[in-house]
Amino acid sequence: MTGMPAMGDLFGGVYRNRRVFVTGHTGFKGAWLSLWLTEMGARVTGFALEPPTNPSLFELAGVESRLERHIIGDVRDRGALLGAMVDADPEFAFHLAAQPLVRLSYEQPVETLATNVMGTAHFFEAVRAAGSVRVALNVTSDKCYENRESEHAYREDDAMGGFDPYSASKGCAEIVTAAYRRSFFGMGSDVRVASARAGNVIGGGDWAADRIVPDSIRALTAGDPIVVRNPDAVRPWQHVLEPLSGYLLLAQHLWEQGGEAYAEGWNFGPQATGSVSVGTLVDGLVAAWGSGSWESPELSDQPHEANLLRLDCSKAHARLGWQPHWDVETTLDRTARWYGAWHENHAAVAAASIDDLDAYVSAARSAGAAWA
Repeated sequence: MTGMPAMGDLFGGVYRNRRVFVTGHTGFKGAWLSLWLTEMGARVTGFALEPPTNPSLFELAGVESRLERHIIGDVRDRGALLGAMVDADPEFAFHLAAQPLVRLSYEQPVETLATNVMGTAHFFEAVRAAGSVRVALNVTSDKCYENRESEHAYREDDAMGGFDPYSASKGCAEIVTAAYRRSFFGMGSDVRVASARAGNVIGGGDWAADRIVPDSIRALTAGDPIVVRNPDAVRPWQHVLEPLSGYLLLAQHLWEQGGEAYAEGWNFGPQATGSVSVGTLVDGLVAAWGSGSWESPELSDQPHEANLLRLDCSKAHARLGWQPHWDVETTLDRTARWYGAWHENHAAVAAASIDDLDAYVSAARSAGAAWA
């Protein structure tokens, strides 16, 4: 595989030849994580529903061909998940399977809660049943916090909450994670359990509905104006590889001697300059694409969406030595370049994805990142 010798040495070489279980590997973030893990030489088993969109990064980048096992399953099916994890006998387990959309959670509140809350409980039951897992990381969301829409940047010890069903489900998933950690994976356990909370991730390969970058790309490729619902809403934007580097670094620390000290919740977000309005983000994407426009029509009867959300990532900076490496401009440039490659030739997606990964690792090395 491209860049294999150098990639295999990342994160202290801890993932090389390790058995890794990833739920949600057919989704946007899960496909990128699986791609990175396999580039480092990990033996990955994926458990997820069919790819949630068509097209999908998972299919276009050929992620399935890289996996040791590719299992189509639903995390709401406890027995199926337990059986898959026991068979895979993993050492690392990353839980990314989720219903990830705020607006869809208004339409499907019970399904969202079943997937995001009970799916989390089923994941930890599978970890318990497998007996081989030494590191279990649950990926939730920055929306797990009780968002008061102030200038306050949320820290890991702030209260969980959630206005909408999606946000509430992520707050609940954090509480479930903490309960399992205290009840079953505490002192004397061989398993280290942590959770990771990231901001709004963007990058090539996302085609989900009601997300600003996929919506923008659909409009740009069709020659239509981009419709922006909430141009003044501020979010902590970051390239998808940024939080993934944090997850992998956190899991490395959990694996190593003394890793129990890292078994808690962690924020992974951009620098303060990465928190910009949706309108500013779209302006940057249009500039990076080289053409296009956007409009913000008056829309009635729209469900509530937060207008302001920021994360305090000082804990990850201080204790893990983690830092983001791509600013908003670089992130938008890489994102536009990826979708441009796809638009010109769908077969170019795999190479474009590895190019992004190589470029991100190079940026981390140039910045002196310990994991690179």
